Amino acid sequence: MPGARVWFITGASRGLGRAFTEAALSAGERVVAAARDVEPLAGSAEKYPDELVRLPLDVSDRRAVFEAVEQAVAAFGRLDVVVNNAGGLLYGMVEEATEEQIRDHLDVNFFGAVWVAQAVIPHLRAQGSGRVLQITSMGAGGGMASVGFYGAGKAALDSVSEALAMEVEQFGIKVTVVQMGGYATGLFTAGTTTTALDPAYDTLRARLAEMWGEDAGPDPSTAAPAVMELAALPDPPRRLILGGRSFDLVQEMSRARAEQYRDWESLSRMAPG
Repeated sequence: MPGARVWFITGASRGLGRAFTEAALSAGERVVAAARDVEPLAGSAEKYPDELVRLPLDVSDRRAVFEAVEQAVAAFGRLDVVVNNAGGLLYGMVEEATEEQIRDHLDVNFFGAVWVAQAVIPHLRAQGSGRVLQITSMGAGGGMASVGFYGAGKAALDSVSEALAMEVEQFGIKVTVVQMGGYATGLFTAGTTTTALDPAYDTLRARLAEMWGEDAGPDPSTAAPAVMELAALPDPPRRLILGGRSFDLVQEMSRARAEQYRDWESLSRMAPG
């Protein structure tokens, strides 16, 4: 389809990734949809046989990521919009998490996104253009009890992505850190690994559950129009909070952090650095 952009989306079979995939296809774009299990996209593949390519992919496998990107480029001849969306949730207190759980979690949420970026940048640089949307979280600016490793992975991706944006802008490549709010993505069910729960934290867990409530958030499809508009902007922002409620919460957290810095300014200034 002449003029249609080519999207490469990870974690494309459910939640936000699937919503972005369907929105792009509905807009007449072409999509390479990568996920560990691509079977949920079977219906979309029937509906868009010439516009959708499904690629089974575990982003924690660096070699597999590079091979998948080569397949994606071969399928449609180029890449225009890369959405680093694959991820999961490690639920549990810092003390409870095992080494294997922590490493497996960061292998997907952080290193997987880095592998994708490393694999696509040479192709985008050769074209002289391209968009990379790094899906992180509105909570990446600070830790939260019981989801600390999720926040850590997203915060690391935030930082690396800002560096990446500075490095590749000279090649015509635009990188945006998309700090997502809470959506009903299934992250807390299908996408969750849970630690062995230590009873010492039961009281805190109950308090967190009460604070978060039962609202899973809006449907992921409601985020897709903003992402489509973001991908079309000639001069996109380097970071964007996605979600009105989340925007307000991030502003509140930023103000609280700034106030805490000011409260302890005299202690900070005791050191000359």
